[in-house]
Amino acid sequence: MPESPDTARITVAPMTVEHAAGVLALGRRVYDTTVKPYTSWSLSAVARHLDGDGSTCRIALDEGRLAGFVLGSLGFDRRTDWGLLEWIAVDPGHQGRGIARRLVEECCAGLFAAGAAAVVTEVESQNTASAALMRRSGFAEGAVVTLFVREPEE
Repeated sequence: MPESPDTARITVAPMTVEHAAGVLALGRRVYDTTVKPYTSWSLSAVARHLDGDGSTCRIALDEGRLAGFVLGSLGFDRRTDWGLLEWIAVDPGHQGRGIARRLVEECCAGLFAAGAAAVVTEVESQNTASAALMRRSGFAEGAVVTLFVREPEE
């Protein structure tokens, strides 16, 4: 699929500490952090990725403005040989232009180059757009896990 002139001006680059505030702000706009499992979205979550192998963290820029990001890391649960694509977001004004797909591909390439035998990601069951993106990007459902939550009794 050839890039449109609008998409062609998007550049994907490694994320640095200078991008952390913008990434945090975009994540807060895109993720409903009152809903589990997104409650872990925080500055420390962003910083943890930069402290690790930051080569798997990418940003998408539209003429210098943050249009999206992806955060990945080597290691998933007890599998140190698996990569994790943990967080991805595209600014709503930039969605539908293939930016998320580019970010997924860049992150996966970085994780495989770092030695990952596989890359895993988690998608909330109601997030059909992200599930479709992952399928288009070569991911297949490997396991279904239901998050059971018990709130304190009042």
